[in-house]
Amino acid sequence: VVVDGGLQRTARFDPVSGMSRLVTLPVSQASADQRRGRAGRLGPGICYRLWQEAAHSILPPYNRPQILDADLTALALELAVWGVNDPAALRWLDSPPAASFSRARDLLVDLNAIDPQGNVTRHGRRMASLPLHPRLAHMVLTASEVNLGELACEIAAIIAERDPIHFVGSERDADLRLRLEALEAYGRQQPFSIAEGHVDESALRRMLAVAQGLQRRLGIRPSCSRLSEAGRVLAWAYPDRIAQKRPGSQTRYLLANGRGAFFGSPDPLGANEYLVAAHLDGQRREARIFMAAAIDGQDLLDQFADRIRRQETIAWDSKRQAVTATGKKMLGALTLKTVFLHNPDSDSVLRAFIDGIRRQGIDSLPWTRSSRTWQKRVRLLAGMDAPGGPWPDVSDGMLIDTLEKWLAPYLGGCTRLGDLSQRRFARALQSLLDWRRQRRLDDLVPTHITVPSGSRLPIDYSARIPVLAVRIQEMFGASTTPAIAGGRMPLMLHLLSPAGRPAQITRDLAGFWQNSYPQVKKELKGRYPKHAWPDDPLQATPTHRTKRRKPNAK
Repeated sequence: VVVDGGLQRTARFDPVSGMSRLVTLPVSQASADQRRGRAGRLGPGICYRLWQEAAHSILPPYNRPQILDADLTALALELAVWGVNDPAALRWLDSPPAASFSRARDLLVDLNAIDPQGNVTRHGRRMASLPLHPRLAHMVLTASEVNLGELACEIAAIIAERDPIHFVGSERDADLRLRLEALEAYGRQQPFSIAEGHVDESALRRMLAVAQGLQRRLGIRPSCSRLSEAGRVLAWAYPDRIAQKRPGSQTRYLLANGRGAFFGSPDPLGANEYLVAAHLDGQRREARIFMAAAIDGQDLLDQFADRIRRQETIAWDSKRQAVTATGKKMLGALTLKTVFLHNPDSDSVLRAFIDGIRRQGIDSLPWTRSSRTWQKRVRLLAGMDAPGGPWPDVSDGMLIDTLEKWLAPYLGGCTRLGDLSQRRFARALQSLLDWRRQRRLDDLVPTHITVPSGSRLPIDYSARIPVLAVRIQEMFGASTTPAIAGGRMPLMLHLLSPAGRPAQITRDLAGFWQNSYPQVKKELKGRYPKHAWPDDPLQATPTHRTKRRKPNAK
C-alpha cells in the first residue's frame, strides 16, 4: 500500500544570494505515477492519493528540469575543462539560466578555478578531478598545502552527507566540530552520544568512507587531529559565508556577501564574533544557519590578506556631534578592524563637517541673540528692496543650502560643533556683506536708537514690524514716530508705563498724544504720582527719571 500526500521537497538555487533553499511543491503527474507504481512492485497493490481526483488534471505533467533550478558551479567548471566558455555554443535540451551560470562563474573565479576570461586554471583542473562540489574541492586542495588535508577531507565528507546529529528536544548545536568529534570517535570505534538527541551511525559510516577515500586519492597521511582549525578550513570553501555578529545580538550575523543569517534559536556558537556558515537555508530575507564553525578574526586577516580591502571613511557622527575619520579593513561586507586616522584629508573633513551641519539643522550652529538680530535686519532690507543693495537672502533655508560659500572658509581646524565659536560664526555671517553694505546696514537698520530723553534703546527685530519699547515720559516732545530704513519704516512703539508694561502700542505717535494720551494719563497718574504727567506732552521735557522729592520741612 502506498499513501501519497501529493507534495515534494525540491531544491531551488537563488543566483542572487548564491544559496539553495528547499521548497514544498505539488508533485507532477509523472511523479505521482512513479509513486503509484511502488505499490505494485511485487504484486497487486493499492495507492491512496490524498487529493481530489478533479485536482489531478491541473498538476504539472512533469517535474521542472533540474538545470533550471540547480547550483551550476560544477557544470560551469566541467565546461571550462572542456574549453567551453559560452554555454550558448552547445545544444541543450534546456539551456542553463544566464543568471545562475554567471553566478557560478563568479564563484569559480573567486576559488581560482578559472581566470576572469573563463579559462580553466591548473588549480581548477585538479578541482574538477575530485568527486566533490567545487567549493569543497578547493577547500581540500588548499588545506592540503598547509598540512590540514585530513581535517578538510573529514569536513568535506560531513558537508556532502546528511547531518549525522539529530536533536529531539529544544536544544540545538550547529557547531561543525561536534560532527567532527562524532566522526573521529566512530573512526576510533569509541562511543559518542549527546544529551538531547542521537547520532546516526550509518551516516557516520558513509562519511568515514568518503573521507578516507579522499585522503587515499590525495595521498594524505593521518595526522594529529586539529579540530580548532575547522573554521579556518571551512572558510576556504565558503569565503562568501564568513559571518560577523551583528551588534547587540546573540543570534544574528552579517555574511561577507552582504546578506543576513541567523540561528533559529539560541546556539552555543552565538558566543563567537565570527563564524563560517556551511549549511544555510536561503528561503528567507535572512538565511537560517544549520551548521557552522567558529573562526578567529586575526585568522581571517592573515588567511585572506589578498582579499582584504582597505577603506577610509570620513563622515559625520551624529552621536558624537563630530567628524570621525576611520580606516577599515573590509572582507566583503564585513568590517574586520577599525582604527582612527590621525591625519585625515582636510578637504574630506570639511565636507563631512558641512554634511553634519545640514543633518543637524541650522539651529545647531552657535546662534546668539545678536547674530539672529543681524539676520533679521538683513532680511528686512532684502524684503523691502532698500537702498544700498542688492541685499542677500540670509534666510535659514538659503544659509543651509550655501554653507560651502559662506561658512566653510571659517571652519578650518573644526571637527566638532563645539569647535565653532560664536565669534567665528558671527564673522562668517557678516562675510555675506561687504564693508560698504555692512556700514549701510548699520545706518539703515541700527541695533539701537536714541530717544528724546537721550536714552539709547534697542530695537526688537523679531516681529514683522520692528519694535521699540520705551517709557512714555522718554518720548515727551516728540511729534513723529521714530523710523528706520531711511525713514521708510516707522517703528512699532510699545509705550510703557513706569512699571515697564505696554500702556499703548502704536505706529502713530502724534495721534497717540492727541487722542489716547489723556485717557492713559488719567489711568496711570493715580498709580504713579511720582512721574511726570503733563497736560501738554509735546511741550514737556522728556525724562527717564521720576520727579525730585521735596525736602522735609524742619
